[in-house]
Amino acid sequence: MPRPIVASISISALQHNLAVARAHAPGARVWGVLKANGYGHGLERAMRGFAAADGLALIEPDYAVRLRELGWTKPILLLEGFFDADDLPVLAQHDIQFAVHCEEQIAQLEAFTAAASLHAHLKMNSGMNRLGFKPETYRAAYARLQKIPSVASITLMTHFANADDAGNPLLPLAEQVRRFQAGSEGLDGPRSLCNSAADLMHAELANDWVRPGVMLYGGTPGGGSAADFGLRAAMTLESRIIGIQQVPAGEAIGYGSRFVADKPMKIGVVACGYADGYPRHAPNGTPVLVDGVKTGTVGRVSMDMLTVDLTHIPDADVGSQVELWGSKLPIDEVAYAAGTIGYELMCALAPRVAVREVD
Repeated sequence: MPRPIVASISISALQHNLAVARAHAPGARVWGVLKANGYGHGLERAMRGFAAADGLALIEPDYAVRLRELGWTKPILLLEGFFDADDLPVLAQHDIQFAVHCEEQIAQLEAFTAAASLHAHLKMNSGMNRLGFKPETYRAAYARLQKIPSVASITLMTHFANADDAGNPLLPLAEQVRRFQAGSEGLDGPRSLCNSAADLMHAELANDWVRPGVMLYGGTPGGGSAADFGLRAAMTLESRIIGIQQVPAGEAIGYGSRFVADKPMKIGVVACGYADGYPRHAPNGTPVLVDGVKTGTVGRVSMDMLTVDLTHIPDADVGSQVELWGSKLPIDEVAYAAGTIGYELMCALAPRVAVREVD
């Protein structure tokens, strides 16, 4: 018998969320972002869920090639670009587009003499200070790309740091937009600015392409709950109660004895731990559903098990159904309680967890 923990992936939820992204930016084409193995949902499942997307975007060159092998014929974009000059023949062979964010990449493209038709996405660092050319150097980078015979097109792109918090005093969204517009003024090419938060909350910035990520999987990028935006959870992580303990007042539970019962308590042991992708740092009270009733964790999460309070769920017993996050318990609610974000929980799903598709 397998361990009772299983992650269910809903293809129809992926399709629904893609439709929401498109509806918020009806004049734009949509990249379905499926980096990190489709945010933990599986590359092939995400590809099928986003079959209606205009293109797929990720960061792993080998996974980009795998998408072609799986039959994807529409555009593919590498959001971090290529990592070595040796990647370029492979990208040309499989018609894979890529970001260009540094002088070194441009130099490698200039040295690439093979006949090819490459599509570059020139990234501007408009204030996030990760990848990209500063606004004052952006035009010169564009001019260099234009002169490279193998570069067939240039898309202009940037990435927003605070689209979910437009008035952020350190970097307002409007300031990033201003910098992008100033640095790209007069340059020809499609524009690609919006991530999930911008797609949902600032459709006026959609331009030619949008790049939704976490929203496609039913997580919120901020600025509201997933339900507020009409999104559906694509991943539901479930397990079962595998043991019951009656713990008297004054007794401690779990490693480190960090939780001490202040009254007699009924404690359930769940077959799920940090080796399955559940956050070890989740505090007491992190929400869990047992037989559809909300309760919370108690004690430290261990490798293979966690414990929950069943005192107010008298009918719960060994075999009771547990939802760790998903269709009834939003992943973001669990993530916020644990001091992290839904993205991390999705991506942390461990290989040992069985996965099944639904609908």
